[in-house]
Formats: sequence, C-alpha cells, structure tokens
Amino acid sequence: MKKQNWLLPAYAIFLLGACSDETASEPEDTAQEQSAQTDDVEEDVASEQSPSDQEEQAEIEEQENAEEQGAEEDSEKVAEPRYRINPQNSKVEPIGDANEQAVLITIDDAPDTYSLEMAETLKELDVPAIFFVNGHFLDTEEEQQTLSEIHDMGFAIGNHTNTHVNLKQSTESVQQDEIVSLNERVEAIIGEAPKFFRAPFGVNTEFSKALAEEQGMVRMNWTYGYDFMQGYMEPEALTEIMVNAPELNSGGNLLMHDREWTNEALPQIIEGLRDKGYEFVDPDEIEEVQP
Repeated sequence: MKKQNWLLPAYAIFLLGACSDETASEPEDTAQEQSAQTDDVEEDVASEQSPSDQEEQAEIEEQENAEEQGAEEDSEKVAEPRYRINPQNSKVEPIGDANEQAVLITIDDAPDTYSLEMAETLKELDVPAIFFVNGHFLDTEEEQQTLSEIHDMGFAIGNHTNTHVNLKQSTESVQQDEIVSLNERVEAIIGEAPKFFRAPFGVNTEFSKALAEEQGMVRMNWTYGYDFMQGYMEPEALTEIMVNAPELNSGGNLLMHDREWTNEALPQIIEGLRDKGYEFVDPDEIEEVQP
C-alpha cells in the first residue's frame, strides 16, 4: 500500500508536464499553419493570373519606376543658360544656337494694382516675364499674397528697391538698405531672393552695381519703354509704339509698368510682337551672375 501511494503523486506530475508541453507547442503549430495558408493563397492568386496579366503588371511597374527615375533626374538638372544680359546696353544676347529673334518682357512697380491681372494674361498667352518689385507694394497681407500668386504662376521676381529711390541721390547706407532689405523681404514671402535687379529710373551707382553682383543678381535697365510718357498713357497708342517702335529689334528688353493702360494693352502688344516673329525669353534661361 505504501508503494502505490508514492506512485500516484509521481504519475500526476508526469501528466501535468505533458499537458504543459502540449499547450506551449500550440501557438507555434498555429503560426506555421497560418503561414502555410498565406503562402497557399499567394500561390493561388499568382496561378490565377494569366501570362498576359503578369506581363501587363510587369510593364506597369517598369513604367512607374522609369517615371520616378525621370522625375529625380529632372529635379537634379540645372538648365543651361541660353541668353545673357549685356551690362552695357541691357540687350538680351543669345548663347550658342538660341533664337536671336527674341525679346524679354519686364513689368516694373509690382505688385501694385494690375500686376496679378497682367500675370494672368501673360500666363494665358504662355509668355514668361520678370516682375520687378518695390517693397512699398508689399506692406499688406493682400499685397504679399499677390506676389506669392505671381511667383507661383512661374514668373521671375526682380528687385526694384524698397521705396523706388534715386540711388545716385542716396548714401551708400541707404542704397544698401533699399536693395538688401527688399531681397530679404521677398525671400521671406516666396522662399527665394530675387535674381534680377533694376534700379529706379535706370540710375545705378558703382556701389549699387557691386552690391547687386554681391547679392547674386543680374543687373539690367531696358532697351525701350513708353507707358510712362505723355501721349502713350492709353491702350491704343501704347500698343502701336510697343509693336512698331524704332528700337524694337532682336534682343529687346521691353519695359512696361503696373498701369491700367498697360494692362489693357498687354494682350495686343504680345500678339503684335508674335505676328512680327518674335519669341519671348524665359528668365530661367538667362545666365546668372558668375561667382
């Protein structure tokens, strides 16, 4: 009797251990079964696709990969300059095989009243341009938003000084502030500083020339413009002179302003220039200041 009593507890312990081992092995067995079922499903799906479906899927994936690679390459490309600004006369000169019969459109005193509408007109006509900005037209949130919209449409933004002062009548300290403070202001609004500089009244100093270059801006005046002259402050007369001016020739740097009559004449001016065979220079293709 005593020997049988000793065997009972030992047998019970053996049974408990066996149950424990069986329970511990269940999650592993279940995971293996689920993995096997998943593999079976994937194999079934793959087997259901015909060879043509598989080829089509492979072509789609290959095309997507090519598009992604192309986008990356485009973002890394730096456009080669096709034009340069002659610093002596502000003419636009072709580089290499660029079209000689081309002109540059520029709009000064932006973004005052009509700049956004002028930008929309140019965008619709597929004409690039530089909008030269004054800081005193960026005082309100609405004006700053207008500048952002013009920039977002793809137009280049130029520096026309903060308050449109005559630089020759200003101290070097004032010139510094007029130019640099506007660059900083524009960059804060659109995320990049201007790449072009035009002095008010076309009046530069040796200091402003050096400062513009130091700031990485291409300096220019213009070859002709009439919308600020008596007799041309109405659309018909302005259109006539801008399209048929004696100064109009290849490489023209055309000056216009944010003015009501210029805004109204702009579509006809562009149409007239195109009818004469002129193309329009993209500011992005103008050679930048060399370091």
